[in-house]
Amino acid sequence: MSKVIHNPLLAGVTENGNNAATFTIEPLHAGYGNTLGNSLRRVLLSSIRGGAIVAFRVEGATHEFTTLPGVKEDVVDIMLNLKSVVLRVHVDDPVELRLEKKGAGPVTAGDIKATADIEIINPDQIICTIDDPKASVVFDLVAEAGRSYRTIEESSGERIHSDMIALDAMFSPVIRVRYKVDGTRVGQETNLDRLDLVVETNGAISPREAFEEAAAILVNQYTALAGSTTVDAAPALGSSVEAESNELNTPIEELNLGARTANALINNDIRTVHDLVTLSELDLRELKGFGSKALDEVKDKLAELEL
Repeated sequence: MSKVIHNPLLAGVTENGNNAATFTIEPLHAGYGNTLGNSLRRVLLSSIRGGAIVAFRVEGATHEFTTLPGVKEDVVDIMLNLKSVVLRVHVDDPVELRLEKKGAGPVTAGDIKATADIEIINPDQIICTIDDPKASVVFDLVAEAGRSYRTIEESSGERIHSDMIALDAMFSPVIRVRYKVDGTRVGQETNLDRLDLVVETNGAISPREAFEEAAAILVNQYTALAGSTTVDAAPALGSSVEAESNELNTPIEELNLGARTANALINNDIRTVHDLVTLSELDLRELKGFGSKALDEVKDKLAELEL
């Protein structure tokens, strides 16, 4: 097992339709598949910012346990339909919206008069159905941004209009998250994890945006707890960064330089490739016992290593 905890790589993202994607994270330190998978899942389901309708008023109804003339659904059914409207809210303050519809036919989310602060993601969502050609409906709605879930009691206490009917609100745009952990290997490191995380959203946010927001939230939380303690970040196993890091740590003795050149470098306390590449050509020329032939040999070797 590696003595350091290497950073993971987002090895791939597979689109599973418009609003779902699978994120493959590997290689992970032993046991970190479940560590990251569980924490990301919990944050994705509970803490991603979204929007919802939190209260409404419809002409002809003073409470939810009533019916509307000329409307097929009762107010309870309308409440359920309003909670299914998917919004993208661009501001922090509550936004008031209005819906007016006259004549027989379905009333949908697309009939809501949206503003620059609100986007309707599922305009085909049915709100109610007018079954009388002479009937009409007028809704006043309040939309709001938030995180997680807010109960109807909490929404009632925060209504901006006391005569409105409050709704419990599921703000989270993430519908479901599942993950699977398998084993993987890189070279001689066999005790590593591979994490496949499947994220599905309601369309108000892409799976990639939700995934990155969840990771950023976790970074902020752990950074606040870490204080001044830092841990060196080791590059992901098998990555080009790790390969370059390993190459820079190569001892001078392993470069197959001539004995005179290698000894001159070591005698000047240049012991790794990293020490070597930090020096300019002028610096090398000024080294004790380091001649033009040694300089040409070193330049050829660094060119060979693409450094």
